Amino acid sequence: MDIETPLEKIKGIGLIFKKKLEKLKIFTLEDLLYHFPHRYEDLSRVLPISELKVGEKALIQGKIVEIKNLRTLKKKMFLTTALIKDKSSTIEVLWYNQPYLGKVLKKGKEYFFAGKLIRKSGKVFLSNPVFEEINFKEETLHTKRIVPVYPETKGISSKWFRKIFYFLLKKQKLRFSEILPSFLLRKEKLMERNRALLEIHFPTSLEGAKLARERFSFEKIFLLQLKILSERKKLQKENAFKIEIDKNLLLNFVKSLPFELTSAQKRVILEILRSLKKETPMNRLLQGDTGSGKTICAIAAILQVAKQNLQSVLMAPTEILAKQHFQTFWKFLKNFETKIALLTSKEAQVFGLFYPVKIPKERLLKKLETGEIKILIGTHALLNEKISFKNLALVVLDEQHRFGVEQRAKLIKQKGLIPHFLSMTATPIPRTLALAFYSDLDFSILDEAPKGKGKVETKIVLPKEREKVYEFVREEIKKGRQAFVICPRIEEKEGKEEVKAVKKEFEKISKEIFPEFKCEMLHGKMKTKEKERIMKEMLEGKINILVSTSVVEVGIDIPKATIILIEGAESFGLAQLHQLRGRVGRREEKGFCFLFFEKFSEKAYKRLKALLESDNGLELAEKDLKIRGPGEFLGQRQWGIPDVAMEALTNEELLKRTKERAKEILERDPELKNYPLLKQKLEKMEETVHLE
Repeated sequence: MDIETPLEKIKGIGLIFKKKLEKLKIFTLEDLLYHFPHRYEDLSRVLPISELKVGEKALIQGKIVEIKNLRTLKKKMFLTTALIKDKSSTIEVLWYNQPYLGKVLKKGKEYFFAGKLIRKSGKVFLSNPVFEEINFKEETLHTKRIVPVYPETKGISSKWFRKIFYFLLKKQKLRFSEILPSFLLRKEKLMERNRALLEIHFPTSLEGAKLARERFSFEKIFLLQLKILSERKKLQKENAFKIEIDKNLLLNFVKSLPFELTSAQKRVILEILRSLKKETPMNRLLQGDTGSGKTICAIAAILQVAKQNLQSVLMAPTEILAKQHFQTFWKFLKNFETKIALLTSKEAQVFGLFYPVKIPKERLLKKLETGEIKILIGTHALLNEKISFKNLALVVLDEQHRFGVEQRAKLIKQKGLIPHFLSMTATPIPRTLALAFYSDLDFSILDEAPKGKGKVETKIVLPKEREKVYEFVREEIKKGRQAFVICPRIEEKEGKEEVKAVKKEFEKISKEIFPEFKCEMLHGKMKTKEKERIMKEMLEGKINILVSTSVVEVGIDIPKATIILIEGAESFGLAQLHQLRGRVGRREEKGFCFLFFEKFSEKAYKRLKALLESDNGLELAEKDLKIRGPGEFLGQRQWGIPDVAMEALTNEELLKRTKERAKEILERDPELKNYPLLKQKLEKMEETVHLE
């Protein structure tokens, strides 16, 4: 079998198990073998029955003296009881609702039993133990060893994984080629791949399992670093438009602004412009809290490009945000005589002398082809349009962090020159994650709030204070202000009643609490047209209260929104809460953020307190990473990164080492000609990894 063998071709995995494994993101033999235990239980030592302690899990070896099934009248439950004897003593064993065990376990036979000793109603017994018949010809899988415990799904238990791994690695003795170069294994003192696979699934010791895990942590992060750095090298070989800095133009632009730039904005604009002067494409990520002034930095760069008779494109995540950018660009560039256009899936617009004019799409596309339009604004749907630019020199992305060489190629029809690239994000990226996933990007950080930006007062609300908060909201709305109410889910799911659902909350807010105000509801499952209507009405002040999911986190600027109420705040990450908080107090008006609990706990309260103590997104993201771990922070499913690599993301020393080794190997052999397996692996890796 090849490491890439699909599940359906593996003996013992039928269609039913295939579907279940796919829920765990397991599709190939490699995915299966790389499904590692998340913990181990050391059940390697057999204890005499006389030495068992109440409350502790232990392994015993004994003979079944008697076994019987009983049925309780009260709870209508099946009980299977057995009396087990070894040389030191006897003990009763009890299983719940497993009547078939009465036939499986044989009186007089010897077994290993691993379970917890319980004391209940004056009786002491071994509760629900795992058992295995003693067979000296076969090694045990579930007892008398260091037992691996795996992430499971309905219908696939750790027991199932142990059996399949035993069949593949021990019975079939599958072995695979080493993908890491031998010099790397020696330098890093790493375990060889086949030995590590055996050691992680069948550890000879806990130390052996730890070393195997370290090997795979290194492998996963090293491959990621290699992929990112090789992409960077590929990009550095490309040519870009060299854009000279027009100092007078820059000074005139800064003077024309109705506000003073922060020192952080000035620094970032210069960082971007210096990169645009180079003949290789800029690849820059601009990070800054909501309202920190990222768009102005982009406009300053785009103006320089336009005045050199070159084109720029800005892509936003939603049509309504694209339209807002369109208005913003016109507002700040109307005195600089440059053609600005908007293109969405529905319409095309250009700015005339005083207001936007709708034009046929075909006409707009023609104007782009001739180079008449210098600045194009739209959604990411622009990638799918049949657009041909005359000389596209700069691509700016709002809230999408990865943009590969191939995606750039979709936007340009001319050959030879690749556009510069600037990505803007309000997602605070912790240092360790930046080191792992963004080492191909140059970083610019806006770490200063603009003057005149209102402060946001944040408060954790206890249940008894809820009515008081509602009264405060009522008074603020009467003064002409607006409020957001944020819920973690769209609909309540069975067993998750503690989490507020948008639909239910909307009913409560609009009919019971604030019937006198105009309320609306917004969530990701709504049609784009409906979402846009609601956000437009919110912007125009026609809606007093908007009940929404965190879909507003990346949203448009609502100047009159000064209050945000977050239900079930404990189920959000700190960085996400910080971004939600950034939706209010965006002008000189003071903002208010109220955090409501659904499930109170000391740990959650402590975590949310960090939000009260800091308004620095980056600082909060670092705290979040430490508290919740990268799996929670990033959204594990989306990234498709195994647990073993997720853990490694908090290990800064490992991240630095893998980066150094990746650099080393690319310096030795940039095309990886001497490492065909490594090259093959990189080609199969997904091109994009992004934080969204």
